[in-house]
Amino acid sequence: MNSSVARRVLGLSVQEWALVGITMIWGGTFLVVHTAMQHSGPWFFVGFRFLAAGLFAAAIFWRSLRGMSWRELGAGAAIGAAIYGGYGLQTAGLQTIDSSTSAFMTAFYVPLVPLLQWLVLRKPPRALTLVGAGLAFVGLLLVAGIGSRGIQLGTGEILTLISTLPIAGEIILISLFGGRFDVGRLTVVQLLTASVLGFATMPLAGEPIPAFDPVWLIAGLAMGLASGLIQLTMNWAQRSVSATRATIIYTGEPVWAGVVGRIAGERIPPLAILGAGLIIAGTLLSELQPRRADGGAAEDPGAEDPAPDEPGADRATDDRAEGPTQDPEPEGREAAPRAGA
Repeated sequence: MNSSVARRVLGLSVQEWALVGITMIWGGTFLVVHTAMQHSGPWFFVGFRFLAAGLFAAAIFWRSLRGMSWRELGAGAAIGAAIYGGYGLQTAGLQTIDSSTSAFMTAFYVPLVPLLQWLVLRKPPRALTLVGAGLAFVGLLLVAGIGSRGIQLGTGEILTLISTLPIAGEIILISLFGGRFDVGRLTVVQLLTASVLGFATMPLAGEPIPAFDPVWLIAGLAMGLASGLIQLTMNWAQRSVSATRATIIYTGEPVWAGVVGRIAGERIPPLAILGAGLIIAGTLLSELQPRRADGGAAEDPGAEDPAPDEPGADRATDDRAEGPTQDPEPEGREAAPRAGA
């Protein structure tokens, strides 16, 4: 029996099942953070969780930290600032909205990335990307809640929606810097930068240090360890799994968040469920590559040729994943990384 076939279970390779596993973990992180927000302020928790993640990464990459250049430090700090903005606003939003709602709204960053690349890097998106972005936007409106008085956005929804901008910015920055510098150094610097900025925001936001509670302690440590585990798994699995296939697997993140939230007692209105489906459909559509009759990728006017898949994965952040490797060419890989709350 062919060894490659023998390693497949229910049509998926071991590496693909590993990505399914971390996607399930990502989905659960939204509820973890939502629960932690009942016992801690958002900026303290952001600082603490990324401190735990940064120390975990430093323990793994400590050998590569020697000889770090100022350019690497600056690149890592820039990515870390984006992580801080994205996850900080998302965490603040989780104080007042359900974890499943946050997950579906956060997924809007995927079709947003190529649009920002169009504005910042002058890389026109494919036609399917524009259609997918429009579909996801309609879904976003439904998730946010459209009533007789129009769209009803609370503080949590607004913060979560804004958070998709720095989350998308993080991916673009990783695409610019990830292939130029040592991944271990970038990972450690970006995580610790996000931590420092999170703690520094506390006095500006008037947020006090929370009273000791095992809930935020365990949640913060778990999020830090999960981030490291997720990143290592991505880096290993995406050496043999294409970015497009990985992205399709990652699209299940908000679905798992919805399942976990449902088990925890959260209820999503039918209209919001429809919107969630549109967001997922738009995300998938934005990543599809048109095929020619001969099986190759179709040409799309204005779009650059996608970079070939190479070893290494990306998005870190959380999560979603918080210190990834990324190909220097963002086209074709930008959505593969990302994760969680």
